[in-house]
Amino acid sequence: MDLPVDEWKSYLLKKWASLPKFVQDTISTAETLSDIFLPSSSLLQPEDEMFLKELSSSYSVEKDYDAPLFYREEGNRKFQEKEYTDAAVLYSKGVSHSRPNTEDISLCYANRSAALFHLGQYEACLKDIVKAGMHGYPERLQPKMMVRKTECLVNLGRLQEARQTISDLESSLTAKPTLVLSSYQILQRNVQHLKIKIQEKETLPEPFPAALTNAFEDIALGEENKQISGASLSVSLCTHPLKGRHLVATKDILPGELLVKEDAFVSVLIPGEMPRPHHCLENKWDTRVTSGDLYCHRCLKHTLATVPCGSCSYAKYCSQECMQQAWDLYHSTECSLGGLLLTLGVFCHVALRMTLLARFEDVDRVVRMLCDEVGSTDTCLPESENLVKAFDYTSQGESEEKSKIGEPPIPGCNVNGKYGSNYNAIFSLLPHTEKHSPEHRFICAISVSALCRQLKAASVQAQTLKSPKLKAVTPGLCADLTVWGAAMLRHMLQLQCNAQAITSICHTGSNESIITNSRQIRLATGVFPVVSLLNHSCRPNTSVSFTGTVATIRAAQRIAKGQEILHCYGPHESRMGVAERQQRLSSQYFFDCRCGACHAETLRAAAAPRWEAFCCKTCRALMQGNDVLSCSNESCTNSVSRDQLVSRLQHLQQQVCMAQKLLRTGKPEQAIQQLLRCQEAAESFLSAEHTVLGEIEDGLAQAHATLGNWLKSAAHVQKSLQVVETRHGPSSVEIGHELFKLAQVLFNGTDICPLLH
Repeated sequence: MDLPVDEWKSYLLKKWASLPKFVQDTISTAETLSDIFLPSSSLLQPEDEMFLKELSSSYSVEKDYDAPLFYREEGNRKFQEKEYTDAAVLYSKGVSHSRPNTEDISLCYANRSAALFHLGQYEACLKDIVKAGMHGYPERLQPKMMVRKTECLVNLGRLQEARQTISDLESSLTAKPTLVLSSYQILQRNVQHLKIKIQEKETLPEPFPAALTNAFEDIALGEENKQISGASLSVSLCTHPLKGRHLVATKDILPGELLVKEDAFVSVLIPGEMPRPHHCLENKWDTRVTSGDLYCHRCLKHTLATVPCGSCSYAKYCSQECMQQAWDLYHSTECSLGGLLLTLGVFCHVALRMTLLARFEDVDRVVRMLCDEVGSTDTCLPESENLVKAFDYTSQGESEEKSKIGEPPIPGCNVNGKYGSNYNAIFSLLPHTEKHSPEHRFICAISVSALCRQLKAASVQAQTLKSPKLKAVTPGLCADLTVWGAAMLRHMLQLQCNAQAITSICHTGSNESIITNSRQIRLATGVFPVVSLLNHSCRPNTSVSFTGTVATIRAAQRIAKGQEILHCYGPHESRMGVAERQQRLSSQYFFDCRCGACHAETLRAAAAPRWEAFCCKTCRALMQGNDVLSCSNESCTNSVSRDQLVSRLQHLQQQVCMAQKLLRTGKPEQAIQQLLRCQEAAESFLSAEHTVLGEIEDGLAQAHATLGNWLKSAAHVQKSLQVVETRHGPSSVEIGHELFKLAQVLFNGTDICPLLH
């Protein structure tokens, strides 16, 4: 996903193993980007490019004009099964492969409008109706479309437009009575029903202003921080010989306070499941629903009414505006490289997009600055090699004095000392060149080199054909692709430590579910220069959330003035033990964690966390030990083998799964009886905060909610909350999910007061 596909990695590892030792040593001991990139690039042979081309062709993103009919028929099948979301996605796939101004695309838009209507997305439905008409929707089908349009307008409260649409429809039927009698009668009944509905709507009060429901999404930081863009006045940027750049509190900060709100400098949507190679498909076309089908490829907004790229079938957007912005900024270059970019992985794609988003003045300034730093000894070098060495600057001298060129004391800041979310800040992020394995350096360098050669070929083609759809590939960087390659290699190495997983909350369960379950999914990979300033703690004092490409950092607890602002890079104390956390942080981020959580856990005797612990059947104290567990209560002499307890736990988990199946199949009463038996068994040997007990309480809450027993449901959700808080902490995303469940239950049970606390 982040790195190239397995076939390309395996191929390059074999190539690496076959290289002479002196070549391996050259790359292994290289201290600069140029000493890695130039030798590796020279090793890329035509047969290597041919193998990569074959791999890339398996992930073709070209339009196939035979596909729309297939996707429309598959969408119709899902529509008949009332799977409207899947139907909408399949119709969107048909749109992505269609020619403009054809019956294919008009029918796909029209059918998608029907799916969107059933999902209650009336604005999107209206837009698709307009698009269907623009692309030549058959006149014989227009009356049915006008009825749907009227229904949308009525539901949106746009009654004057609804009346006008009905009038236009009646005029059309009178002027061109082409419908058979039965269809005409059905249409007349629908029209009369809509007229009655309009009259009823006119007597209802005005709806609650939609703008007010989105108020919390637009919360601003308040007064601008003059030192750090996108940060509040509560934080400042500092440096330390060991910690490097980091943020500290300038005042006492309260829980929930907004500290940073930053839009990603660059982001690339993760396709979810990789598109299957064509030879692996049962059909010629892929019908799976992935993140790439559900989110805008530029702003990451969730949408079922995607707007496709006009030149490829992969890129999709939430609007025409997003599509045009993406085209102007980067997609005009990326479009023809879609299959190659999917093969080379997200990190390579992000590295390319970073250079595309850089502007001439920014990059030229950086190049000039770094060339000056290299000094006069390099002026006799060929221009391309001299510029490549320029990009080695912060690899060689990340901690060196920068007084020669008067650079501000904190890397990434401008001459006025402000750290912004820009390319200068991106460039200052550490690539840790010397810490990556030789094999990883080689894979990255060869992949970037292959991409550069394709960029050069595409640029030549654009100049030869002079096609308006093909754009020169070096709009924002030096035209020398060797320099561009060195920049992309630097960015690709930076990403292992500085890439941020952009996440979203995915709601699960059927549309009929009373209580909605949710889970966090990784949606995209982005780079946030300001967020990257935060150091890691396994017990962070902040939480991060995302709205599209915007990251929001809030205080998760009280932070005293002068205290460092800390963020979790993934390994959290509530999710894994200290040994696993430190191993992951060392292998990915190249540091040994010494945070308070790791220090405290190292000092404690090794013991199972409470959410995995067994308890004594007599006194309920925790059991401890290895193969044989003994009661931790000194006055109790009970002991039992671990294998026996593990066997009981596995049997209990099977019983819980059976109860969950009963709940899914509409048998809540039987599920409750099964879960109560499981609860009794669990309490005899599991700790009160054990994860399985939390699952039982959650199941009981859902079963009682299904039966309308709201007070009982709320009581079980509150018990589940206690388990989740022990497992994940009071400021975790998981506790937020449980609180949302509780809010749904209390709201349905009309117990409003607790919702407002």
